[in-house]
Formats: sequence, structure tokens, C-alpha cells
Amino acid sequence: MRLVLMIPTLDRSGAEKQFTRLACGIKRRTDWDVRVIALTRGGPYQDELERAEIPVRVLHKRSRFDPWALFRLRRELKAHRPDLLHTWLFAANAYGRLASGRSPGYPVVVSERCVDSWKSGWQLRFDRRLIGRTSRLLANSAPVAAFYRDVGYPADRVSVIPNGVEPLEREESLRSQLRMEWQLPQDARVVGYLGRLARQKRLKDLIWGFQLLRQLTDNVYFVIAGEGSERADLEHYARQMICADFMRFVGQQSAGARVLSACDLFWLGSEFEGLPNSLMEAMSMGLPCVASDIPPHRELILDGQTGELFPLGDSVALAQFSDRILNDRGRAAELGEAARNRMRAEFSFEAMIERHLECYRDLLRTDTTATPKAGC
Repeated sequence: MRLVLMIPTLDRSGAEKQFTRLACGIKRRTDWDVRVIALTRGGPYQDELERAEIPVRVLHKRSRFDPWALFRLRRELKAHRPDLLHTWLFAANAYGRLASGRSPGYPVVVSERCVDSWKSGWQLRFDRRLIGRTSRLLANSAPVAAFYRDVGYPADRVSVIPNGVEPLEREESLRSQLRMEWQLPQDARVVGYLGRLARQKRLKDLIWGFQLLRQLTDNVYFVIAGEGSERADLEHYARQMICADFMRFVGQQSAGARVLSACDLFWLGSEFEGLPNSLMEAMSMGLPCVASDIPPHRELILDGQTGELFPLGDSVALAQFSDRILNDRGRAAELGEAARNRMRAEFSFEAMIERHLECYRDLLRTDTTATPKAGC
């Protein structure tokens, strides 16, 4: 079995982490020939893949439409003769289907990871034109699947396989070390955010919520971990809100668990998502979480049982929920333990890998337009 997995980059981000765990998991559990193609560039996850003895080929795409990258991709696929091609995210999904042609002789699976309301009209039209070259579209949540069915994908070619998360434990020694590193009091109550600093994450709602929380709760600090185009604007906004002295922008971190170990509460206020890795990691670690009430977050948080959901953009509600959690240790521990148990029971990496393998095997057994079997 020759499997080619393809993604635009191997940067340190959520989709790339899921992609790498899947590739390494399949390599570990099967005798398949697994290869990876990065369309634009490599990145930190390339080392992890190569340590698992998975060959990585980088095509160095240089522009929105790069005919030379498309040519190199066609040559790679012709040389390797895959039994199945699985592409991730818009650019790789487009190039992979174009390079494979109308009758490639192997199933072509595409993964979409977000409710892609950011896509322009031409991108959605392009997606529709490539439906006929798609054996299966895999979404990581029900809202993503619904979005692409609305785009025009037949329901029997759309399946949901949730993200996976590894079991995580808080390290008390690391908690103390990070608080020293970030110049936080050891007894501070620390709220954390982990992810890209992008507009969809609505971090200004969180900063305003933090300023309100400071009026309710003593000795509270807010740590924002990640990088993105919004960082300078967010730092300026924090100064305007007169809460910058109680906030720390700590940049991109090598491991999310490192940041989460220092926190007492996790926030996520996004307006759209797929199935957010950062929220899953915080829940896996047993952190109480407060997140915006959007469909993907509702797939993870059972409101009031494994976390709290606040109306999108409602910074007052965010502050009120957080104040109650931070000042009730029993409630915080109850939410955190329920979150940990849910992640480990329903969202493990092993379950995610097995569901992909079931889907691949189903496609290899049947015509590429056949209705999927249960579990795929």
C-alpha cells in the first residue's frame, strides 16, 4: 500500500500537527509505504516525520498558481504511483486534484479543517469544479462537514473524523519555572490563550474581558502564546485598555503543554474554527475552559459540564464565568476533571488514526463514488 499525504507547509500549527501525528501513526501501525509532500515549504514537523523514517519532498511553490510546482507534483505522483492520495487544506487540495487528473486510478481524499468563511468567491467556485475529482472529503467537525455540503459536495462523499489529542499532564516544576520566566507572582491566577494571533480568534474580546475580570478578581494575569499578523495591534490595544502590565505576550512556544502548565484557566473566543487543537489540549490537561459559543466548541465542551460557553463577543459574560471559576476551586477542579475524561474517552490520537485507516480501506475496496461505510 503506497500512501501519499500532502499539505502546504510543515509549520508548527494545528492542522500540521494533526497531519504529522496521522502520518507517524500509520507508519507505526502498518507496513504501508508512507510519503509526505509539502507543497510550499517544510518546517518544524519535517524533522519529526523524517525521524519516523517518512520521506518528505518539498515542492517550493512560489506563487498562488505556480505551474512548475504543479509539474513537479505530477512528476512525483507518476514516479511513486500511489494507491491513495490524501491532501490537506486549500492549496494542497487544489494542486493534488489538478495533478491527479480526472481518472487517476487511485482515490483522492481531501481534508478541510475549518468553516472556511474566509474563502472568496473564486476559491469556492474552484472547490465546486473539483468535486468530480474527489473521492471523499474529510472534515474534522460536523459544522465543517455542513459547510462543504452547502458548497455542493454530495453528502455520501463527506465524512467527519474529529481531531485527536494526546493525554497531557500539568508539570508543577514547569509551572513555577514559567512564572519566574514571565515575571508573574507564584500565587497569581493565570488565564491562558494559545494559538495564532489572527482576527478570527477575536483576541480583543478576550483582552477587554480580561480588563473586566481584573475588576472582579485580584492577582489575575493573562498570558497570550502565539504569533500572527495581529500581534502589534493587540499589544497596542492592551495598553489602551490599561491592562498591559498584567498581560504577557510570550510568542510562539515549542509545545502547547509548556504554556498550559502555567495556567489556571484557558480562554478561546474565536468566531469560527474547525476543531481547535489548543482547546482540546487544555481540556486534556484538565484545565477549566471558557470558550465562545460556536458549533465547533459545542462539539468539545458540554456547557456547564466540561467547561463554560459564553455568547460570541460577550466580554462581560466571559469575565463573569471566569470570576466564578477562579474563585471556586471545587468548581474549577470538577470542570477540569470532566474535560480531561471527555478528551481521553472520545478524542484520542489512536481513535483518529484508526478512523482514517478504516476510511482508506473502505475507499480501496469500493468504487471512489460509493457510499461510505459506517465509521468513515
